[in-house]
Amino acid sequence: METIFSILHVVAAVFIVGPLAIMPMTALRTLRTGDTARAATAAKGIRLFSYLSLLVAITGFGVMGMSDPKYDLTITTPWVLTSLILYGVALLATLAITAPALKHADGDRGASAYARATASSGIATLCLTAVVVLMVWKP
Repeated sequence: METIFSILHVVAAVFIVGPLAIMPMTALRTLRTGDTARAATAAKGIRLFSYLSLLVAITGFGVMGMSDPKYDLTITTPWVLTSLILYGVALLATLAITAPALKHADGDRGASAYARATASSGIATLCLTAVVVLMVWKP
């Protein structure tokens, strides 16, 4: 069962978190060209992938719960806790800043929406990259 959860965790990370990190970059291109309708559509996709990314966390808890007791993995294990915090920051950035900035880009000043979306998506991508490093390195 641990193998199945590990596979689900990695597959979900690749096919859900991967697009979540890339979609804002393409949405920003639509803002640069002035296509606010596409940016609003991209915001819906980003929001969807953000919520779907919770599956990665859930399967990660499953993997952690089924791991060999010799590893003594808990939520308070430093690299696990750091990963959860970084994931939370990334999720919050995409849901609270990136997606709304893209969705309401036509009502805002374009430069303001672009700056918010750029900064928040950059922070989210850096956090998600750090999570991947921690998951592989397990310091």
